[in-house]
Amino acid sequence: MKRVVVGLSGGVDSSVAAYLLLQEGYEVIGMFMRNWHDESVTLSDDCPWIDDSNDALIIAQQLGIPFQVIDLSEEYKSRIVDYMFSEYESGRTPNPDVLCNREIKFDVFLKAAMDLGADYVATGHYCRKIEHEDGTFGLLAGKDPNKDQSYFLCQLNQEQLSKALFPIGELLKPEVRAIAAQMGLVTAEKKDSQGLCFVGKISLPTFLQQKLQPIKGDVIEVSPDLPQFKAYDLLEVNPNNIEELAKPFQYKREDGKKVVEHNGAHYYTVGQRKGLHIGGRPQPSFVIGIDIENNIVFSGQTEEHPGLNRWALKLQKDTMNWINSNFEMNTDENLEVSARIRYRQPLKKAHLIKKNGQFFLLFEKKQKGVAPGQFAAWYKGEELIGSAVIES
Repeated sequence: MKRVVVGLSGGVDSSVAAYLLLQEGYEVIGMFMRNWHDESVTLSDDCPWIDDSNDALIIAQQLGIPFQVIDLSEEYKSRIVDYMFSEYESGRTPNPDVLCNREIKFDVFLKAAMDLGADYVATGHYCRKIEHEDGTFGLLAGKDPNKDQSYFLCQLNQEQLSKALFPIGELLKPEVRAIAAQMGLVTAEKKDSQGLCFVGKISLPTFLQQKLQPIKGDVIEVSPDLPQFKAYDLLEVNPNNIEELAKPFQYKREDGKKVVEHNGAHYYTVGQRKGLHIGGRPQPSFVIGIDIENNIVFSGQTEEHPGLNRWALKLQKDTMNWINSNFEMNTDENLEVSARIRYRQPLKKAHLIKKNGQFFLLFEKKQKGVAPGQFAAWYKGEELIGSAVIES
């Protein structure tokens, strides 16, 4: 009998995952990860970790499986939180959930499971795993188009994927809840968590202010008529111009006028709308650029502002991860893919381009809010084949 350690989060998805594994004849152990101790930055009314831990324990008791709590807060701080602070301080926008899966769930947690004699670890992710004819593994989008979470696993490698099981990947969310209700599981009607990986919902400004001190600065509203925008639109959109198409716009204070003050450029991200506190403008305002060195946030009105929309982006070469190495690009070439640059974004037609040893994504339609530090993931059909951090 194969042994599986399930990451029980205290939610309905991992609860049903554990139940389904039991039905398939696995020996199942439930384990809850405690990744954070500082409750001063968590919004306890939304997702208190202690309630989640108690719910996970109750689920284990209902299913009749062993249960453990593992404290990974030290590893979480060093691998995830410190990285988050560093990225925000540099004016970039990290994705802690992608990192949590690569560095915590399918690394530290996986090793702890192996120490318990497990053959696999399982989670409640809405995604699927397949085995190719050559013995390698592939990661497919979940069957539920509204819940597909393959993006969060875009940095996994073959070794990690070989030890992973995703029992609910073939199900729709309503089907998962129906199974939980049918079995009388305590989490059947529990709301989904919107917080950080096994941490809970946090107040991001409060969280960041632990290390990044508030610094008053200006929000400069940029006109949509800058010459650089017009020059960009004159570029022919093809792979020959990829390096120019992927260059981010550069702004100076003189490119606009001050509309309001902010408390620190490092608290903002490109594409952000909420939190600017700009009133009295004809149209909604968005962050279109960040100057960390001079502590300036640049804004533009409407989603159609040219500073918010680009054809292409450059990928950070040392973060390139090919889940399916059969597609790996060893020479300068052009690969037709579907891609997304954030979770829940519908897949967009694009070309992954390798030129002069650098990697780029060129989209068929302009993309809004390309944020350095986020992950771009690309697919062939339903299969997620690779990902990388957005450099610019």
